[in-house]
Amino acid sequence: MDSPNDKSTFSIVMAVHDQADELQRFMPQLLTQQLEAPYQVIVVDESSTDNTADVLKRLKADYSHLYTTFLPQYRFQQNRRRLSFTIGAKAANCQWVILTDVSTTPQNDHWLQELQEFATGSTTLMLGYVKRKTDDVRLRTYDDISQARSIITKAEQWRANIGHAGLMHAIRRSTHYDFIVVRADHAHELLRLFALDPCMKVKKER
Repeated sequence: MDSPNDKSTFSIVMAVHDQADELQRFMPQLLTQQLEAPYQVIVVDESSTDNTADVLKRLKADYSHLYTTFLPQYRFQQNRRRLSFTIGAKAANCQWVILTDVSTTPQNDHWLQELQEFATGSTTLMLGYVKRKTDDVRLRTYDDISQARSIITKAEQWRANIGHAGLMHAIRRSTHYDFIVVRADHAHELLRLFALDPCMKVKKER
């Protein structure tokens, strides 16, 4: 259990695909957070075909706490969102893992500082909702991942069905959470709730 004096650390994990413009626009705020404790940003590039790799290379030259990795393109694959976040979670070295999208995180430099106030005690999971006009954040906190199981399962099934195409627009119109914050030692338990690719067949029990 954390004490009130502990300064929680965060690993921000995101997956990108052909999002060079969004990276140039939104990443500076994520990389210049006003936080006394160390934090890292992990970007998993899902085989982008635009200049995403070049943008990330330039950002890495300026920010040592940015780590990037790559998810190859395969013909048959489970939900790439889950695979990307799994890769990112494995690379995380902080107490908390934040699963998010580059374009749906709060665009201010004190977001992580605010999260520190809630990343304490018995909390295991937080679902974050961002109000776009004001950039205010609403959090729902949970002591156990099972308490949010149905919310996460439905939201991730929905995301798996729409894929990357139109994802940002759909998220902004929906009531689904914008980001998830989970204790690092529970990250893989959380990711097991993420949906499989809807095109994959699931064997029925006899």
